[in-house]
Amino acid sequence: MVLESHLTSDGSVTPEAPDLREIPNAPPPGAEPDVVLAPVWLQRLSLFVLVLFCVYLGVLVAILPWWTRVWDQNVWMLSHPELAAVLHMGAVRGLISGLGLLDIWIGVSEAVHYRDHRPQP
Repeated sequence: MVLESHLTSDGSVTPEAPDLREIPNAPPPGAEPDVVLAPVWLQRLSLFVLVLFCVYLGVLVAILPWWTRVWDQNVWMLSHPELAAVLHMGAVRGLISGLGLLDIWIGVSEAVHYRDHRPQP
């Protein structure tokens, strides 16, 4: 298919939009595109990995700020005293733990609201 161009009155060249009727195997206008669905076993495996990741990360983020040996006494915190002063505040620890609980909630919500997407016959 060759794109044609036209010369306008000011001397510039404008390409003409291709005609969709000329494209072979093009869907008709207004038709929905075909969606290729993953097999059900792969959808379920993907859900399992997502839920496992969200719950594991959520538990880690929820517990880590209150684990003093890891949170208070590490090299990175000791080398940044200004940031350590902020991260040792109870409200900041609570906020970080809240993000962990939110992550757990997201994982559980994904598991509860899961539906198989099966191809239409």
